[in-house]
Amino acid sequence: MKKVLIIEDDTVVRENTAELLELADYDVITAPNGKSGLAIAKKELPNIIVCDIMMPEMDGYGVLQGLAEDPKTQQIPFIFLSAKTEHKDIRKGMDLGADDYLTKPFEEDELISAIESRLAKVAILNKLNENSKTAVTAEPEQKINSLQELRQEVKKFDEQTYKAGEVIYEEGKQSNHFFFVDRGVVKSHRMDEYGKELITSIYKEGDFFGNTSFHKANAYSEYATAMEDTRVYAVTKEELKNLLMNNSNITLELIDVMGDNISGIKEQLLEMAYGSVRKKAARTILLFSQKIRRHPTQSIRISRSDLASVAGMASETLIRTLSDFKKEGLLEIEGRNIKLLDVEALKRII
Repeated sequence: MKKVLIIEDDTVVRENTAELLELADYDVITAPNGKSGLAIAKKELPNIIVCDIMMPEMDGYGVLQGLAEDPKTQQIPFIFLSAKTEHKDIRKGMDLGADDYLTKPFEEDELISAIESRLAKVAILNKLNENSKTAVTAEPEQKINSLQELRQEVKKFDEQTYKAGEVIYEEGKQSNHFFFVDRGVVKSHRMDEYGKELITSIYKEGDFFGNTSFHKANAYSEYATAMEDTRVYAVTKEELKNLLMNNSNITLELIDVMGDNISGIKEQLLEMAYGSVRKKAARTILLFSQKIRRHPTQSIRISRSDLASVAGMASETLIRTLSDFKKEGLLEIEGRNIKLLDVEALKRII
């Protein structure tokens, strides 16, 4: 049973709030002012704190600052509950580190939803931290942060050497690989209707070339031939796809380098980068829904910043993705609440 501390100087509000939370199966402790509330918080270490702002002896801002100064209490989720509704008051509370803000009078569902959301975030982040600690015992996966690092990474794959004039792949043969030129020069070429060779591109050391699709195997549309003694590394399209999906930050760099040399590659790489963002957003929304344990089609109160921090993306990116989900009919956005309309569709995204 989760423990909630209510700090409120109004006896009626304090007792009524405690009663509705107890009926919602929370273990509730209360304090009549900020000073005693801070002391109780440090002693009891509740799972979450709901605190008024205007109180005798110590106001809510002072309580929040006192909690922040103690390592044992600085991570406890904190919700302001107050009749003060001016933007500057809300901004001050959030700047001090409050997790949420409810104004009096409030609906029972609003308070329950806010508490559930904060506790869900803590549970999700704790689980992620546990997984991270477990993963430390295994070989850590090195993130690729630049094209130079990608060039080094592909050298772990299939090394192939060719003499000048040797064909690397032929037009019409099944296309399964993507290539990186480590040494030498490669030309891509085709024959015109009169049997004359037309060189379409020249690839030098450090260039990528080859497979033109991440979809099902198709045929090469041209030849690739070594113009001098050459060493290349061959990466299957599935291996390359996994590399880029796990390191989407280098996708756009690769697009710039590839230019127009590979037909259709830009659109596919962009889809992959965008797809990874959609997966993270959908997975995080479903995680919150599962942790809060409401019916999937009921509204859940989740701040955009919470979703973004758990998903590991910028708030602006998260907001754009939520807007896309809304346009696609996957969810509704009602103020700070999110209502899932098509849970199965969100699951298919991940």
